Amino acid sequence: MERQALPLLEALMDASWLAPDRSESGGWVLRAAGGVTQRANSVWPRSEPAGTDHGRLALLREARAWYRSRQLPVIFQVFDDPRNAALNLVLDGEGFTRQSETLILEREAGGYGDGAGVGVELSVEPSPEWLQLWWSVDGRGGEESLATARGILEGCPSVYALVRDDDGLPAAVGRLALPAGDSARGGLYCMATRPDARRRGHAGRILQSLLAAGDSRGLDGYWLLVTAANAAARELYARAGFREAGRYFYRQERPKRHLTGC
Repeated sequence: MERQALPLLEALMDASWLAPDRSESGGWVLRAAGGVTQRANSVWPRSEPAGTDHGRLALLREARAWYRSRQLPVIFQVFDDPRNAALNLVLDGEGFTRQSETLILEREAGGYGDGAGVGVELSVEPSPEWLQLWWSVDGRGGEESLATARGILEGCPSVYALVRDDDGLPAAVGRLALPAGDSARGGLYCMATRPDARRRGHAGRILQSLLAAGDSRGLDGYWLLVTAANAAARELYARAGFREAGRYFYRQERPKRHLTGC
C-alpha cells in the first residue's frame, strides 16, 4: 500500500467520526455534535475558498454565526499541509489558539502478530461494557453526552474489541472503523485502557485483534490518530509498524471577555 494523500485520509477520518449536525460552505464542512468531542464539533476546511483572505473572513463570519446558534465555540481542525498556510495566517490574525497536536499514523496490512489476541471479544456494535470503559477513560460529560458519542461511533460500520482482566472486568477496548466508500482501509479509534490495568499488554492484544479482523476482511492498510504528547501510545504503535503520514492540530477562537461586577 502506498502512503495515501492527505486529502484522502482527511475524508476517511471524517467518515469514521461522523458528526450528526453538519453543513457545507465554500469548501468548509461545519460539524457539530452538542459539544461531544473536538473532532465532531470543528470546522474541516476540506478545500480552500476561491479568492483572497476577504473570502476566508466571510466564511469565518458564517461559521461564527453557525456555531453561535448552537452555543458552541468556533474550532478548526487544521491539517499541517501547505494547502492550509493562508488559512492559518487568517486564524493567527483572528487570535485563534493552537492546541492538541495529533499525529496521523499508517501501516500496511499483515505482518503483525499471529492473528487475533487470546481472549479478546469482538463485536460489530459497542456493548454497554465497551462504552462505559471507553467513556470512563476518554469521555467528557454524562449519559446524554455518552448517547451522542455512541451515535457518532455507529455512523460508520465498525468492529469493537474488548479484553478483560483476570477478574473478568473490562480492561481495555478499541474500535476499527470501516468507512463506507473505501472498504480497503480501516481506522483504529477509541484505544483505551483502564488506568489501573495499564502496562499489562492489554492494549497490544486489542491492537493485534483489530488488525487481524481487518486483514480477514481484506483490508490493505490502516490509519490511526495519537496525540503528539502520548509517548507510551506512540511507542506501541511504532512497534506495530505504524509510521507518521501527517499531523493536525485544533485552532480555537479565544473566548471574548465580558466585564462583570459593579
